[in-house]
Amino acid sequence: QVQLVESGGGLVQAGGSLRLSCAASGSIVSINIMGWYRQAPGKQRALVATITGGGSTNYADSVKGRFTISRDNAKNTVYLQMNSLKPEDTAVYYCAALRTQVHGLLRLDDYWGQGTQVTVSS
Repeated sequence: QVQLVESGGGLVQAGGSLRLSCAASGSIVSINIMGWYRQAPGKQRALVATITGGGSTNYADSVKGRFTISRDNAKNTVYLQMNSLKPEDTAVYYCAALRTQVHGLLRLDDYWGQGTQVTVSS
């Protein structure tokens, strides 16, 4: 019912920048929260940043001051600008559409993208 397509991952040197994008499509009524999570090898998936429809943001302490999340509500698209990247930022980054309502259903569900690899070399 909802598809999330991520783009923008890749290989970058430490100190460099990348911008991730994620577009949600489908029978969407509203998406309460959009965000990014990441999973490094051998670790659990963890929050990177989230943003509400009203623009309130939340960041993991490890990325504060370096990453910026933004959102285009009209396009159901979320972005993650990543600056001053570090090798420890290397992970698969997943886009999330949380507490999403679709046409024909009253409940709210969470949807996830397939993930995009970000690799930061030292």
